[in-house]
Amino acid sequence: MTRALVVGGTGLLGYHTTLELLARGYEVTSLSLPPMPVEDLFPDEVENLLADVNALTDDELSALLAGKHAIIYAAGADERITPPAPAARFFYEQNVLPVQRIVRLARAAGVKKFVLFNSYTAEFAELWPDLGYRTRNGYPRTRLAQEEVAYLEGDGAMDVTSLRLPYIFGTMPGRTPLWQMFIDIVRGQRDMIPVQQGATSSVTVTQVAQAAVGAMEQGEHGGRYPINGYDLSYAEFHRLICEALGRDTCAVTCVPFEALAPTMEKLDAQAAEAGVEHGIHLIDSALFSERQAVSDPAPTMAALGYLPDDVPAAIRETLAYCLAREAAAEPQAD
Repeated sequence: MTRALVVGGTGLLGYHTTLELLARGYEVTSLSLPPMPVEDLFPDEVENLLADVNALTDDELSALLAGKHAIIYAAGADERITPPAPAARFFYEQNVLPVQRIVRLARAAGVKKFVLFNSYTAEFAELWPDLGYRTRNGYPRTRLAQEEVAYLEGDGAMDVTSLRLPYIFGTMPGRTPLWQMFIDIVRGQRDMIPVQQGATSSVTVTQVAQAAVGAMEQGEHGGRYPINGYDLSYAEFHRLICEALGRDTCAVTCVPFEALAPTMEKLDAQAAEAGVEHGIHLIDSALFSERQAVSDPAPTMAALGYLPDDVPAAIRETLAYCLAREAAAEPQAD
C-alpha cells in the first residue's frame, strides 16, 4: 500500500487531507504538534504521531520519512502573526528553513512526491508587483522563497508542487475556525460595517483536500497551482456574517481605499514604533483588498482534479459552527 505523511495532520487542512487520502486507499501517517483537538480525531487506520517536526533530529526525521511515497506539508506560520521586525526574518525561519530541511531529507529517503500548502499571496506577488509583495512584505516574499527552495531541493529526484491557497471554509472537530475573529469584529461594529470593494478566491476544505491528493498523484514538478472555487466579494462575506448574527445585511458598506489609507499608514507606523512588523503591511493589504484577487479555477481543476463545491454553503456552515462553539463555551446560569 502506498504510504503518505501529512505534516500538520491535526490542523484543519491536514485533517481533511488525511481523510481524503484514506478515502482513496492510501496508508496515512499524521505528524502534528500536541495536544490533540479531540481524542478520537482520526479513524484507527491513521498512524497519529505528536511531535514538533522542527525538534526532531535529522536521524529521527529520516527514519519517519523512510518508506513514504509522498509528503503533504500543511504546517507553518501565517500572516496573522505580527512578529518582531524584520518580519521577513521571522517568516524565513518559520516557513522557509523547515521546508528546505524536510524536502532535503525526504529526497535522501527516497520520497517521490512533496506537496506544499502555500498562499495565494505568492500568486499575486507575481501578478501585481506594485504591491511590493516580492520586496517589502515579508510574508509573501518568503512564501515565494519557500516554493523555490523546495523545488531546487527536489530537482531531479522528487516531484515538488505548491498549492497557492486563498480563503478556505469548513470545520473540523475540536478547533474553532479562524473566521471567528471576523465574527467578533462585525459584532463590535454597531452601525456601519465598512468593507472594501474587492473580491478574493475562496474554496472549501474538501476542495483543498482533493487538490492536495490530485497534486500528489498528477501534479508536475515545479507546479504552482492557484486554487479557487468561488469569487467571493468582501461585501458578500460580511453580509453572510451579518446573516449568521441576525443583523441587517444593509449595514455592510463598501469604503474606498483612499478613505482607509491614512488609518492603515498610521497603524503601520505604530507597529514600527513598537518594534514589530506585519507580514503584509496594512497599507498594502488594503490596496490588495481593493482588487479582484481571484484566479480562473478551470486550469487547476483540470490539472489536479478537484471538483466544484458550494462555497457559500460552507461559509454558512463555518459561521454557524463558530457561533455554536461560542454558545457551548458560555457559562450556564444557575
